[in-house]
Amino acid sequence: MTDKVSLRKLDLADMPAAAAVHRASFNERLPTLAGLHTPEKDVGFWSAVVFKDCQIWGAEEGGRLVGVIAFLEDWIDQLYVLPEAQGCGIGSRLLDIAKSAYPMLSLWTFQRNAPARRFYEKHGFFVVDESDGAGNEEKEPDVLYKWEARLHRL
Repeated sequence: MTDKVSLRKLDLADMPAAAAVHRASFNERLPTLAGLHTPEKDVGFWSAVVFKDCQIWGAEEGGRLVGVIAFLEDWIDQLYVLPEAQGCGIGSRLLDIAKSAYPMLSLWTFQRNAPARRFYEKHGFFVVDESDGAGNEEKEPDVLYKWEARLHRL
């Protein structure tokens, strides 16, 4: 699949598609939290908050957005790949964009999202903290990961 996938920086007009990728991936991994927000609220969040604060890159195949990453200095805010496109290297390619921009990155993911945890650990992220979820909107226990370029140089 990745041979046909192109990467590009997204603009404001792409935020509805980015929000849809986010929601489809989120709902697949955490079905008990599906419907937490309406599609309209998701688009509003991506347009008014994520787009304002982050660089946002997308992976497209056949003109369709299949993956998205949003990051800012030292922080990955969002990384989602459509369920049917996972395991094809798209997330790795998106993550490489953020890694090439900053020498250190951190992110939160949910503790029970084992596929995401395996993905980040495979890409050199390590656990620095865990929480009981009291501080996040979903009230879901999460884990803080960190990556440092200096630890991965040959």
